[in-house]
Amino acid sequence: MSSNAIIRIKPLGFPWETSDPFIFCVHHDDLFPEGNEHMGPDTSLAGRNLGNDFVTKDGWRMYHGRTVPGFPAHPHCGFETVTICRKGFIDHADSLGAAGRFGNGDVQWMTAGKGVQHSEMFPLLKKDEKNPVELFQIWLNLPAAKKKAEPHFAMLWADTIPTVKVRDEQGNSTGITLIAGQLGEVQAPPPAPDSWAADPANEVAIWTLRMEPNARWTLPAASEGINRSLYFFDGEKMKVADQEVASPLAVELQGHREVVLENGTQESQLLLLQGRPIDEPVVQYGPFVTNSRAEVQEVMNEFQRTQFGGWPWPRPDQVHPRERGRFAKYPDGKVVEA
Repeated sequence: MSSNAIIRIKPLGFPWETSDPFIFCVHHDDLFPEGNEHMGPDTSLAGRNLGNDFVTKDGWRMYHGRTVPGFPAHPHCGFETVTICRKGFIDHADSLGAAGRFGNGDVQWMTAGKGVQHSEMFPLLKKDEKNPVELFQIWLNLPAAKKKAEPHFAMLWADTIPTVKVRDEQGNSTGITLIAGQLGEVQAPPPAPDSWAADPANEVAIWTLRMEPNARWTLPAASEGINRSLYFFDGEKMKVADQEVASPLAVELQGHREVVLENGTQESQLLLLQGRPIDEPVVQYGPFVTNSRAEVQEVMNEFQRTQFGGWPWPRPDQVHPRERGRFAKYPDGKVVEA
């Protein structure tokens, strides 16, 4: 396959650049130290800009947390968050009364819709060893017709998320994990009901790929007009459509063309984001995504007036008891243990 399947190659910044229907993608990878009695880092926090610590010092960041790393209560509206927790754990709480602890391959899918507050904290559960946390957070836009959808919270447990294993002629394996979308006869778990991903015609795919050294795999073609980006975030070198590339970078692809991936001599990991563009104006003001400036002002006024239902938890950086396992508590009070 010739390199004209490639539209452009771009560096990976922070956050990663995305294409419609996606708005935002960030990869957090922190080697947190041992946890203290409050599930924060058992080390000095001196010299950190607490409340806004995004500088990788000693291999980790506190983000907006002051005691526990993470993101205390903050609002969203007009889009969805898809949070893929690859290592470690995330404690979720929101203004719907929903809560959860998820990690080690679990995915949380939240439709902010007309407005919700939530917190995402990284509890350092282990006191006697390090607490690595690795995750992707992806923002998937909502079309105008769904911007005011009722908020929705769902958990996709790791054992419900399929991985397709493919071996090439030399026996080298590629594993494709399907958070959203379909590969052959294998289908990802159902997305949120008001999601752009809920309509198969939109061909939304969120996949992670793990390629063994020297593995070769052909990414199947999607339909004409589908946006597709491949993020090469871990590894050394590989070929994408006959063009050699080196990690880390993103490759924007022609969605309607199949693309041969040929890995180099080290294991490689990639993220694929794909979907039919919504093709509507996007006006983003921080955590609010609308179609016009006037709508941004309306949403800000609504949040000031209602706080999107308020905050029903005792602390903005809500964490759950250290001994609590993985679980999801839904707005109707139903609790599911992983």
